[in-house]
Amino acid sequence: MMLARCLIVFLLKTCYVRCNPTIGDVVVDRYSIPKLCPREVKSGDHVRYHYNVTFQDGKTFDSSYERGAASVGQTGQGRLIAGIDKGIQGMCVNEKRKVTVPPHLAYGSVGAGDVVPPDTTLVFDLMLLDVWNMADLVVTKTLSTPQDCKRSVKRTDFVRYHFNGTLLDGTLFDTSYNKGQTHDSLVGEGWLIKGMDEGLLGMCVGETRHIVIPPFLAYGQKGSGKEIPAQATLVFDVLLVDLHNPKDDILVDNQVLPESCTRKSVAGDYMRYHYNGTFLNGLTFDTSYQRNNTYNTYIGMGYVIEGMDKGLQGACIGEKRRVILPPHMAYGEQGAGKDIPGSAVLVFDIHVIDFHNPKDTVEIQVTHKPKVCNVTSDVDDLIHYHYNCSLLDGTRLFSSSDDDNLQDTVLGADKVIDGLDESLRGMCVGERRTVIIPPHMGHGEKGATGVPGSAVLHFELELVDLQKGVPEGYLFVWVQDAPLELFQALDVNQNGEVPIEEFGEFIMQQVAEGKGRMKPGMDPDEIIADMFRNQDRNKDGVIVAEELKLKVEEDKERMHEEL
Repeated sequence: MMLARCLIVFLLKTCYVRCNPTIGDVVVDRYSIPKLCPREVKSGDHVRYHYNVTFQDGKTFDSSYERGAASVGQTGQGRLIAGIDKGIQGMCVNEKRKVTVPPHLAYGSVGAGDVVPPDTTLVFDLMLLDVWNMADLVVTKTLSTPQDCKRSVKRTDFVRYHFNGTLLDGTLFDTSYNKGQTHDSLVGEGWLIKGMDEGLLGMCVGETRHIVIPPFLAYGQKGSGKEIPAQATLVFDVLLVDLHNPKDDILVDNQVLPESCTRKSVAGDYMRYHYNGTFLNGLTFDTSYQRNNTYNTYIGMGYVIEGMDKGLQGACIGEKRRVILPPHMAYGEQGAGKDIPGSAVLVFDIHVIDFHNPKDTVEIQVTHKPKVCNVTSDVDDLIHYHYNCSLLDGTRLFSSSDDDNLQDTVLGADKVIDGLDESLRGMCVGERRTVIIPPHMGHGEKGATGVPGSAVLHFELELVDLQKGVPEGYLFVWVQDAPLELFQALDVNQNGEVPIEEFGEFIMQQVAEGKGRMKPGMDPDEIIADMFRNQDRNKDGVIVAEELKLKVEEDKERMHEEL
């Protein structure tokens, strides 16, 4: 008995879906039913449908297809002929059914003019395109959502989104994908149909949402062009690409600060930085890493877009930060080229390599100084030193330990970059320093082999040896006062002539006794030979008293002649 009851219930349920019921003398043949039927027509609903009407002999006398426009009406309000009002109940969108209407539920004994004779049974072949009710709301369903959603759409926000737009029967009427660009609009300001204004609220960038909008919140009785008919429910599958508010400022986020930050960037500084540029959906539009070159610019002076100008200020050397730029502080409604569309929010992940100011000087920090320091390096001195050179991000460039060879230079002789020359002055032998050299005292905007343009350099220096020098143009200087009778001191055998041998012995003796100093870095024999040739004015191989003059006296005479 229980099995029989279950079978009867099953048959009744099956008949409701698949059988051809008779509804108050109206015979319904549901010959094509969609697999999915989220909603069935109920009394009071508005419907949009196509139809062919025939007599029982199959002769057609009316068709919405031939007129090119579906029929629209409301059920249960006496606005449709009674048989259709009954026969369309329970119908699904995209369902096809034949409804046989007896005369008393059609045009009765009167008929309809010359078209429908009295007491005629009519056969309607219906296809339901749309169903809605004035009580309907905008229906949204989230299809996918990003893992991280820090912000969602609110009224007055500006959004960029992709969409596929279909009618309720699945007919595509528009898509942004075919146009290759997003649809861009303010939300809640009347730029969009009311239903879309409502359907976008609460969306996150990267979210996809299914939005169903009833006709009275879409294009209503007028429709829109040829694609959207009157009283059409609209279905949108939306992917939110971008979101901002016209009042937004830049946002600095995800900061990773170095352990030490003695200085922060300010307007007027020149900065070198790496960056990845993406949109809010994570799509990359540009990156400095692929070019293997930093982006170099003055900041706060209008050389870059406004948002970046602002976002690069207050940063530390070595800092990583994310800067989010609203379009009105980036490339605005016009965008930039093919890669950056109009009204795009830009996200820059930045790594500050270094920065400096054109007014910067060399920064010197003494890390070790010997207890005894009687002599310090100065201009014209020959020095030997060890060094390590790197960029401020720690990238190693050069080191004297690479070839295990001391470096040497004469200070003030333009043999090394200006900042290094300055940094090596005033040092004691054994002293160690850490030095920061701005590019205008280093290798400048062009850089050098292995050194990027506009790079701030970090040196570790140790002075190993120091030989005091002589002024430019001199080969020998007196450390103590020269003898009053210099020629007599030179003329050891007192014969009135000084050959090169006597001259050389005298000079070397002065150096040995600390009374004089030869130019460091040159062969002493060459120095002596040059000095002798300068004094042997008649080139006879000896110097006599009349020929001998100190260079100081020669310089005075030359200056007097020039005046």
